[in-house]
Amino acid sequence: MTDPAAPEREAAGDGAGRERFLADAAARGLSVQLVERRAAGSLEEAARILGIQPGDIVKSLVVKHKDGSFLFALVPGDRQISWPKLRALLGVNKLSLPAADVALAATGYERGTITPLGSTVAWPVYADRSITGRRISMGAGEHGYSAFVDADALTATLDAVVADISEPN
Repeated sequence: MTDPAAPEREAAGDGAGRERFLADAAARGLSVQLVERRAAGSLEEAARILGIQPGDIVKSLVVKHKDGSFLFALVPGDRQISWPKLRALLGVNKLSLPAADVALAATGYERGTITPLGSTVAWPVYADRSITGRRISMGAGEHGYSAFVDADALTATLDAVVADISEPN
């Protein structure tokens, strides 16, 4: 169900995104640990705040498909999307990162809070295989919060395609 006011409420920081994240995780039976944290100026600082390595923070990136639809790419913080690998996996020659306002409209989440869980549209998820087999941290739908989750449980509940889609920064 899409709530047309959700992006505006999320932008206002009223907790709607975090609530959607938690409700979706609960509906899927996915165990998440929500952690309130101060803002970080970099990936490395965020990792220090959370007491983890930068690669344990997983970025949920919104990718625009050439047909106008979107997908989520889950990539470790210390890596980046490999566009050639992702394009080959999808069998397309054009993918792009949309502008922040387009990503917000597509997911209901601002950059820095984006997660497939609770997205206003359930876009397909592609996860880099390097995130599997461990506990990861990810966005939780609202600035100032992170979530810890078992990556294998996350990819299973999202029916994610797990593949090699990243490369070193």
